[in-house]
Amino acid sequence: MESISNLAGRQWVSSQMDFSTKAGLTKIEAIKNGRCLRCNARAYAKLPSGKKYCRACIGLGRIVEGDYLIRNKQKINFSIKANGGLTWKGELTLLQAKIARKLVENYINSQDSLVHAVTGAGKTEMLFPLIAHCLAEGKRCCLSTPRIDVVNELYPRFQNAFSEIKIGKYHGREYQEPGLEQLTICTTHQLLKFFHAFDLLVIDEADSFPYVHNSELHFAAENAINDKGQRVYLTATPTKDLLASVEKGKLQKLKLKRRFHGNLLPVPKEKLFLRPFLHQNKINVNLLKEIIKVVEAGHPLLLFVPRVDQINLYIDALKKEPKLSKIEISGVHANDTDRIKKVGKFRAGKTRLLVTTTILERGVTFNHVWVIVVQADDKIYSASSLVQIAGRVGRDKTDSSGLVLFCYHKYTNSIRNAMKQIREMNK
Repeated sequence: MESISNLAGRQWVSSQMDFSTKAGLTKIEAIKNGRCLRCNARAYAKLPSGKKYCRACIGLGRIVEGDYLIRNKQKINFSIKANGGLTWKGELTLLQAKIARKLVENYINSQDSLVHAVTGAGKTEMLFPLIAHCLAEGKRCCLSTPRIDVVNELYPRFQNAFSEIKIGKYHGREYQEPGLEQLTICTTHQLLKFFHAFDLLVIDEADSFPYVHNSELHFAAENAINDKGQRVYLTATPTKDLLASVEKGKLQKLKLKRRFHGNLLPVPKEKLFLRPFLHQNKINVNLLKEIIKVVEAGHPLLLFVPRVDQINLYIDALKKEPKLSKIEISGVHANDTDRIKKVGKFRAGKTRLLVTTTILERGVTFNHVWVIVVQADDKIYSASSLVQIAGRVGRDKTDSSGLVLFCYHKYTNSIRNAMKQIREMNK
């Protein structure tokens, strides 16, 4: 580490490195009264020595009774650049600009915001004026999201939009030495490494797993922002707790019901299947027909399946079909070591059919993609996840419609509510 200043606004465990003798650092018990002070989870597991340790945040390095958290509360004065280093030359629509202005106004008035906007509304671009305003004051900003794939998608977009600003990118699949960046893009798990670092914290996809209903990650988000900092939550499907905060006046809701190109959300088609989707290594003939239609129409296809262990079964069955023999078929899931490479090949058009789990349900954009959801009645698909999956389609202004197909054996409340939400947003 070149300078302890690179760790400004961060916290770490004393067993990893202990610079507590240096000025500006504080040292506290890592586990106190049976709770981990990094994530606030109860430390109940025990080592053979009898000491308790925290299992909830062990992925960031084990915290054991007797360890300390070292926190760097050093204040950093960033050099001020005109317009906050924003070099983006694009234009917002009238509706987008209205939301963007209100976000800046709320920030100035110390009002936290919830942006409830349909998938494909251009939420990222609507953030640019707000972030530029924050950075122009020499302050520090973080955009955090639950999914690694979303971090990988957002980072180059912000690099292009804020080319004069040093941007940090952090997630668990790509180690980066901690740096002192004025703008940070990271997964919500990475927020556990920060303490009172940011003046502005944006949580993108705030309704998404693993952030949603995760008290440890909510605690991390609270700790990562300083006492006077502001919060912005982005989602197409707000959770009950976010809406409750709106009712209490803690958040101001800003709603946008149109995509950036002004067209409606594609309304999914629904198809009832009486026989199994996959049986004895053969795909249901009616499902296979739907898949072939997409391929013959020249569109890349995201085929969603509920379980990781189903991916290779579907791939093997699909590769046996002569009409699919000339296209590249692949599969991806959360623990796939080649996850980033496979998603990149699909985005580049080299892979035409990608069998996936819900890791690609949100926050990623693929040109001209169509979607089929197998077993849309499975309990893993909530109404919000089905809405997000449908939102992958029609995001390009030159191709604003397309196929979303929900395949099911039983019509569930999740399917019904997803259809209802999409139709309501289209009114």
